[in-house]
Amino acid sequence: MKKVVSLTIFSLLNFAVVCAQTKPTPAASPRSAAQVQPRESSGFELAEYGVSFQTDPRLIIMMAALEAAGFDPTPGSDASVFRAQVRKDLADLDPDLRSRLRTFYERNKLPAPATAADQAARYVSLAFALGPPPSLEAPARSEELPNSLLEVLDFAPLVQEFYRRSHIDEKLPGYTRAYQAEGDRLRKPTAEMVRAILSYLHTRPITVSLERVEIKTPTARKNKNTPKSYTSRERERHLIIVPDLLGAPGAINFRVIGDEYYAILPEGTDPASSELRRGYLQYVIDPLLLRFNREIAARREQIKQLLAEREKAGAQVSPDVFLVVSRSLVAAADARFDEVRKLEILSRDARARLASAKDGPARAAIAKDVQAAIAGIKDDTVARLADEYERGAVLAFYFAEQLAGIENSGFDVGNFLVDMISSFDPAREARRLAESAEARQRALAARQARLSARKAEIETPIYSEADAAHAALLVKRLAEIEQTLRLKDYNVAEARLKDLVREFPGEPRIFFALAQTASLAAADATDEDVQAERLNRALGNYRLALEASSPETDRALISRAHEAMGRIYAFLEKSAEAKKEFDEAIKVGDVPGGAYNDAVEGKRKLAPLK
Repeated sequence: MKKVVSLTIFSLLNFAVVCAQTKPTPAASPRSAAQVQPRESSGFELAEYGVSFQTDPRLIIMMAALEAAGFDPTPGSDASVFRAQVRKDLADLDPDLRSRLRTFYERNKLPAPATAADQAARYVSLAFALGPPPSLEAPARSEELPNSLLEVLDFAPLVQEFYRRSHIDEKLPGYTRAYQAEGDRLRKPTAEMVRAILSYLHTRPITVSLERVEIKTPTARKNKNTPKSYTSRERERHLIIVPDLLGAPGAINFRVIGDEYYAILPEGTDPASSELRRGYLQYVIDPLLLRFNREIAARREQIKQLLAEREKAGAQVSPDVFLVVSRSLVAAADARFDEVRKLEILSRDARARLASAKDGPARAAIAKDVQAAIAGIKDDTVARLADEYERGAVLAFYFAEQLAGIENSGFDVGNFLVDMISSFDPAREARRLAESAEARQRALAARQARLSARKAEIETPIYSEADAAHAALLVKRLAEIEQTLRLKDYNVAEARLKDLVREFPGEPRIFFALAQTASLAAADATDEDVQAERLNRALGNYRLALEASSPETDRALISRAHEAMGRIYAFLEKSAEAKKEFDEAIKVGDVPGGAYNDAVEGKRKLAPLK
């Protein structure tokens, strides 16, 4: 039987790692205008856990119109490859239309200190309120629409005109492919995030909700005294991830429309350490709490007492106790999950360091460092919970304590919610900020120290200005080639990378990129001989990357190169060579941007050596 390539396609944004180391809106369902991306066959189907990926032409059109209006989320910086392409495509846009778009955008800008993400958020809401192209029909103005959407609703006619006159409909297929490529990049890390969240909570998401619907009969209409009868109707729940290549970097827009949770992600988002993780927690937790709305209602007065204290302190908080409980549990779960993950990484790193320690004093020094790191991680958690508490999540500390007590039980978190909700002491919760003040201050001081160290590092030039400009040019060129790889144009990407080898001799990142390109091409090959040739070429380039790299400055690259070689050898059923490469990656340690976890998992999956 012919082999099927099972190599995991590397994240295209590894280039970046290696280079740098609600109230629902009453609108038409965005699903009607979006294109659902096909699922990849794998052992972990995201759709089974409520997650799907879509590209939405309305969002692409809206953000392109906003681009024409002068929206620039990173002024003074080089535009991304996709943004630069859109600007080029819009170069011939009618000047009068461009002027009217710009005038509207400038007149309706939010005042300082609003960020670029804040400016764009209202237009994202408008995009999801429009009908599908070509009409892009806007909703009628009404009090039911959110104020933020009403502020920019008159932009809709300009967007409709922009669609008709910019010829963007001719570009949409190509734009859509780029958005789908970003969705493909997000799949694996999103699956890992979802798996980790559900493992932490020991639960499965509720992907179907029941809606109580009145049965209307002719008899009931004629006789008002006829008792009403009801039936239940099932509705699917989804967390829908929508890439946004023109959005503000680092800013995720999250929207809840009925049973649909929308996460609009800018380019380069890391699902493991972003608001997407928090959004998925909300998707999982909301229906769990809905089951216990009576228990929450029974504690209404105690929760309102805590909210009243926050209002006295000048905070703006939601009066909705159900929303308060949901936000508190989501904040607590996010903080606890992050702490547990950091402690696990610290523990693995400590074990590796202790194993290589030469004597007792060295081990004692490592143990001291670890204890200090543990204390710092716990202080960070306290500081996060305090910030959430001040913003109205007044049960965040309480839920975090409760979660800490059940994390290792192996039982579904839903089994404990009734006791959690019924057991909190409002007097104790009112003291939380005072009790956490010292830990919060320590965390703030540590944070400031880290920022100062980074600032000093940036302000102390290691290279000359010419060297810095040379390095920046390399990063830019690699980013451009990344876009070519997204379109699976492997031959062009390889040719451009070989040109870079001549321009930047001995640069390990280029050899690493060449190896990635060969691996991606092998994954798409159907002929076994072609596949084997490409994999061997990848191995050769990974070796060149390792030879050119420095253990002092390129640890993440070294880690990823060894792990990638291990996966190739594992695919080729060369377990001894694979184990050696995985061990080398593990030896580097759990460095930021490295592949420690993947190497550990890859080694675990290896067939026993004969």
